[in-house]
Amino acid sequence: MQKHPFAGKRVAVVMGGLSAEREVSLNTGAGVLAGLHEKSWDAVAIDWKEGTSLARLLEDSGAHVVWNALHGTWGEDGAVQGLCSCLRIPCTGSGILASALAMDKVMSKQFFEANDVPTPRWRLLPHDGPADGSDAPSLLADWPLPLVIKPAFEGSSVGVSVVEDRGQIAAATAMARKYHGPIIVEDYIAGTEVFVGILDGRVLGSVEVRPATKFYDYEAKYKRTDTKYLIPPELTRDVIDRAEQLALAAYLALGCSGHARPDLRINPRGEVFVLEVNTLPGMTATSLLPKIAKSIGIDYATLCEQILASAK
Repeated sequence: MQKHPFAGKRVAVVMGGLSAEREVSLNTGAGVLAGLHEKSWDAVAIDWKEGTSLARLLEDSGAHVVWNALHGTWGEDGAVQGLCSCLRIPCTGSGILASALAMDKVMSKQFFEANDVPTPRWRLLPHDGPADGSDAPSLLADWPLPLVIKPAFEGSSVGVSVVEDRGQIAAATAMARKYHGPIIVEDYIAGTEVFVGILDGRVLGSVEVRPATKFYDYEAKYKRTDTKYLIPPELTRDVIDRAEQLALAAYLALGCSGHARPDLRINPRGEVFVLEVNTLPGMTATSLLPKIAKSIGIDYATLCEQILASAK
């Protein structure tokens, strides 16, 4: 059996962070830390919070490698990946550029289109418009409903609205403008929500998610217990194969590495659309990547250990 590349090394599980997804990251980090301890790793927790220096925390920890359990801005966007690179500490997940591209939904869309990866039709709204979103209804007068309004730089469905009535456009825009970066408007793809698990350029499988809410939002992901998860998705094999093929194409188009979870929607005609690629997907008890891994016989602790092996 091949020796683990970080055997005998101390692992820092970096969690918390400064983004809107701090709470989710703390849950991911706690799970990963427990998983690594279960496998007898010398793993220590680093809770990066406001007012602390991540560089100093890493140096003080004596860690030789980082298991990046952060989510959102300053964690998933290439910033921490760059810091680890400067400190000469290997880090799990994608590299600096791929992380930045995947986090920026505008750049992701452009890379998908350049690589023939189908993605919903989209348009940008100015971020510096009125805080109440009052400019948006006229700007979107020609856009068919339903539509999606979301901030371009957030994850975990933070600030995302599915708009079915033109009277909701201003409020949805106002909510998205609370976050930094431009606002994306895109077609709402009715149909099946599918998420694909990838590790080291290999598709592990996919899961269909049926939320009790209108779509798989922050509450459905982390708060509710009535969301249904179907592995494999209840779709024909050729549609599942197409979805997994396009998910991998999206991962490769952005230059991703290590673990990732592309998010897709499939309309009733079986047409597949890639929404985005999550380069640091959740690893909580309800998260999708662990569910997909479990379906092919990889338990949670083993998945944590395999992701650690992909650090660079």
